[in-house]
Amino acid sequence: MSSDFEAYEQEFGTITAEITNKIGRIPKLSGEEKTQLVLNVDKQLEEVRELLEQMDLEVREIPIQSRAMYNSRLKSYKQEGDKLEKEFKRSRIAYSDEVRNELLGDDAGSSENQLIKLREERAHLLDNTEKLERSSRRLEAGYQIAVETEQVGQEILSNLHGDREKIQRARERLRETDANLGKSSRILTGMLRRIIQNRVLVFILGAIILLTIVLAIYLNLRNH
Repeated sequence: MSSDFEAYEQEFGTITAEITNKIGRIPKLSGEEKTQLVLNVDKQLEEVRELLEQMDLEVREIPIQSRAMYNSRLKSYKQEGDKLEKEFKRSRIAYSDEVRNELLGDDAGSSENQLIKLREERAHLLDNTEKLERSSRRLEAGYQIAVETEQVGQEILSNLHGDREKIQRARERLRETDANLGKSSRILTGMLRRIIQNRVLVFILGAIILLTIVLAIYLNLRNH
């Protein structure tokens, strides 16, 4: 996954360098050449937006422990893309003013107030557009955080489920061990009981034999 991200990074660097160069050339050109360059830059900025979307998708597939570094790099690329968008909008505004001056010719001085008003309206519109873009980025960042939080929560739940299964297996083994110990204890108790019984029998038999010998000696002596 990281290799794909790095490939997108290289492509992003190449395209943004070309865009920066072309944006600097726009105010210096005129006519059809300038129009074609504006259209070309607009197309390349669309490619940049698509690249950023692909990079965002790649980052979401990267393991969480390595994701923070790539998120930081992606954030800087998005900021660079936003900066290029603003510079391109400014160059287009300047371009529109030049075209209007060419069309108005000698009447440009008489409509100066209208041009100032139009510039103010365009600046206001640009400001509103930038605010909408910032809001959109914040919403996207919030969505990404929510997705990451959900993934972390799922991993935690999965780990907890695994720990629960381990604890249950440990309890089952403990019950089996307790059962085996109980069985062993009963066997040992039975063996001890039999040993005691055998010793008692041996003692009784020994006493009987001894009593028999004494009785035999006594009877033998009495007959003599």
